[in-house]
Amino acid sequence: MDLLKIYVVEDDDSIREMVMYALETAGYKTVGFTDGNEVFPALAINIPSLILLDIMLPGKDGISILRQMKRIGEFSQIPVIMLTAKGNEIDRIKGLDLGADDYITKPFSVMEVVSRVKAVLRRSNNIEQSKNEYSVGGITLNSEKHMVFSDGKDIDLTFKEFELLHYLMLNEGIVLSRDRFLEQVWGFDYNGGSRTVDMHIKSLRQKLGNAGSLIKTVRNVGYKIGI
Repeated sequence: MDLLKIYVVEDDDSIREMVMYALETAGYKTVGFTDGNEVFPALAINIPSLILLDIMLPGKDGISILRQMKRIGEFSQIPVIMLTAKGNEIDRIKGLDLGADDYITKPFSVMEVVSRVKAVLRRSNNIEQSKNEYSVGGITLNSEKHMVFSDGKDIDLTFKEFELLHYLMLNEGIVLSRDRFLEQVWGFDYNGGSRTVDMHIKSLRQKLGNAGSLIKTVRNVGYKIGI
């Protein structure tokens, strides 16, 4: 059985080597990078199972790399864990908002890194096993059949409601801003305000019934879905 490959993008040699050693000891294959400009040429050759991505890098920084990845279809679903400096709250929020799967604050223990990697890969592998079907609590969405079930009942959604729910479920547990919804669900050319997102969320919650409570409002930020 082939080992899962993890890219470790970190310019600090001691941190990178320590993390790579711990991951390889845990049964993963790793490839290390010291410069942000090395990432996309490597992705063009081989797509890893997960990327550990430092924010402060020479060349292209981690936030720019993540933003570009999410705009490229074949790279957009690669799980990414951001490595952030202590107290760097703004970059952490940016990373999560752009679709990072998790973040780890320096200084950290290698056991924490291995644990976080395993958790993110479990979530990712569950999605890979059923690429067309997503479940959160009592909600199940089938993207191929364009069907949604809430507590076993077939739910009739508009196209935008479906796409909104789909995007939430793809990013389970991650707080998404209203601007992010407008960009990803309505498109770059949409001229309406963020109130549109709020109205659709309200309608979506009502249609989902009791399971609608899984869509949570994060004050002054946006929305997320999760138990």
